[in-house]
Amino acid sequence: VQLQASGGGSVQTGGSLRLSCAVSGSIFSVSGMGWYRQAPGKERELVALISRGGNPTYATSVKGRITISRDNTKNTIYLQMNSLRPEDTAVYYCNAEVKASWLTVYGPYWGQGTQVTVSS
Repeated sequence: VQLQASGGGSVQTGGSLRLSCAVSGSIFSVSGMGWYRQAPGKERELVALISRGGNPTYATSVKGRITISRDNTKNTIYLQMNSLRPEDTAVYYCNAEVKASWLTVYGPYWGQGTQVTVSS
């Protein structure tokens, strides 16, 4: 199972970015998916989660500015980030709970991370 994240980059304050994360490989089922981020010198923190049914959960710091969505036909999630602030600067990681076969249980998998830099 592999998670491939893309879409990071550098923007100015107030700008927008859209991140994508696709799950590939041996997949029987994908359950919850989400985005986390880690800024230099800080612990990894939750940004947003989305259930298989499409129900989102957001960190308080990003509510109203960031939207998570998913396409179950593509095993892909998206993170639309608007009104970006310097404090959003971090490496963003995608996460998915994946059942690789009918014999296994769901397990967490992580993408490689994509850098988001917001300058003032």
